[in-house]
Amino acid sequence: MIYNLGCGFHDLGHEVTLVAAAEYKPVEPEEYAFDVVYIPSVYKKILPPSVLPFQPGLWRYLKKNRQQFDRVISSEVFSFPSLFSTMLVPEKTIIWQELAIHNRKMKGVPSYTWYNFIARFFFRKMQVVPRSENAQRFIRRYLPRVADTVVEHGIHLQKFNFSREKNRQFIVVSQLILRKNIESILAKFSRFVAMPAYTDFRLIIAGRGALENELRQQAVHLGIINKVEFAGFTPHSKLNGMIAASMALLIDTRQDNNMVSIPESVVSGTPVVTNMVPTNAPVIKNNKLGIAKQWDEQDLKEIADNNAVYVDNCIAYRQELSATTIAAQLLACFKSP
Repeated sequence: MIYNLGCGFHDLGHEVTLVAAAEYKPVEPEEYAFDVVYIPSVYKKILPPSVLPFQPGLWRYLKKNRQQFDRVISSEVFSFPSLFSTMLVPEKTIIWQELAIHNRKMKGVPSYTWYNFIARFFFRKMQVVPRSENAQRFIRRYLPRVADTVVEHGIHLQKFNFSREKNRQFIVVSQLILRKNIESILAKFSRFVAMPAYTDFRLIIAGRGALENELRQQAVHLGIINKVEFAGFTPHSKLNGMIAASMALLIDTRQDNNMVSIPESVVSGTPVVTNMVPTNAPVIKNNKLGIAKQWDEQDLKEIADNNAVYVDNCIAYRQELSATTIAAQLLACFKSP
């Protein structure tokens, strides 16, 4: 996701350096369009890199190279990289905020402490750009300089083809875990294919996880196992074609922030049917890129019956989600008062 954003800046003609945690460095060598610097995290048992990476090497790197950078974009107010950048190069930094609720780790104490004390003291003059309306409302409770502009995740369009030609199928792209609520999607799909005109529809589930066997058993119990394909792990190169050939991406998650699968589906020309839990669900609702509500089998019927209209809306909106558009919007935020 962040690499794709870097590609957006690169495509606009900027020199880009991406700094990431060394714990997520690919095992196999990869070629990048710009510089990628990996810095190791420390105290990983207390500060897991997946949640709150602590990288003293980043402080040294920024301090040494701060004159070489014109702009710094850091993810999240609640992060050490944002704190380091705020202290070393505040005039060059904006914070790109995705979180719209407090982190629940350790009963939320670190998160509440950070936002109420560290953020109010160190970040009070910083420009914060929200990735969703929910994130905007949340961070405005703590900081004054929050942009009116919402800048969501961008997609490197060169990697995503779109299609108006659809098979009679829906797709789920997700980990097979409790939080993703795939069992609800199976139940709703079973009621949909019980309608006489839709018995030939299929559901593709791309992803793997601890609940796969349970979900297979549920599909058997519901009598739809012959209509459900568990595709397992699917590389992006193949996944794009599967999404583009589907009438809709289905989401019924219990908890999520901005879901990257949503813009990936839209730029593939495929509408999204989602509940309102993802923080980027309002984009679907406001631009008629699918259905965003507490949906059921009647909404699957609607998306199937009027699929061409929703598909055209997605294709027309595609450029709005390009990484270059998002990069340009972030650059414009630096110019805002």
